[in-house]
Amino acid sequence: MAAIKLTPDEFHLLRDAIEEVSAIRVGSGKTYLIESRLSSLLKEYDCASYQDLYYKLKNSPNSGLRAKVIDAMSTQETLWFRDTHPYKIFGEKLLPEYANDVQERKRSKIRIWSAASSTGQEPYSLAMVILDKLKTDSTLKPYMFEILATDIASSAIDVAKGGLYDRMAMGRGLPASYRSQHFTDDGRYARISDEVRKFVTFKQFNLMDSFASIGKYDLVLCRNVAIYFSDEFKRELYRKITKVLLPGGHLILGASESISAHSSDYNLLDYNRGLYYRVKSA
Repeated sequence: MAAIKLTPDEFHLLRDAIEEVSAIRVGSGKTYLIESRLSSLLKEYDCASYQDLYYKLKNSPNSGLRAKVIDAMSTQETLWFRDTHPYKIFGEKLLPEYANDVQERKRSKIRIWSAASSTGQEPYSLAMVILDKLKTDSTLKPYMFEILATDIASSAIDVAKGGLYDRMAMGRGLPASYRSQHFTDDGRYARISDEVRKFVTFKQFNLMDSFASIGKYDLVLCRNVAIYFSDEFKRELYRKITKVLLPGGHLILGASESISAHSSDYNLLDYNRGLYYRVKSA
């Protein structure tokens, strides 16, 4: 049976529907992207065309189709300690500042939000940096740290919660020392230790939704996800992040991202050639 092709009209319908439910903007000319990622749903939902899929998506919001479309269209490209600089900023610059604040009784908790955590490598990498710091600084204690990790894709959150990674995932950016310290073999997989897992709480969350339930944070990492959003939604996203940052809180974006065209609420900072942002005082 010949593969069902996506017509130009269907492309526009599904492109707009995908952006409506996920904020992900599919660029013009990327018919192949929608075809490759949604073709399996045609058979699963007994659709004779992509138009049928569109109408089922629009008319049955609670069918489970919406979650599957979001999962399919989300790009789960990630690795351990991605780009290096964010972890140097966190471990060498921010953690000492937090420790000093604890000593001076200015804070008793350090709350971190990994806002596009994919399959968990980013928040778990942060937890490993924290564990390194705890070995050398008695000021900081494990109970002082809370990491919330969220992603729009429920399938990614399920992997992260499971804490099991295959050989390919383990080979992407993880230093051998961390592999030996924090993982044990489990058949064809490696399982991350409870010592690391205890720092992180995972939750499926759509950045289009209200942040009212998210709480307040000292540090937000929102890396390599806004590149898929429109300029209008980027402005809205950064506005909402500003509101959940505590006074003097910090924001780290992806290596190729900049906030300057979308928000004036932050000061740009540099540490060891790595860039990050501090929210301006009210």
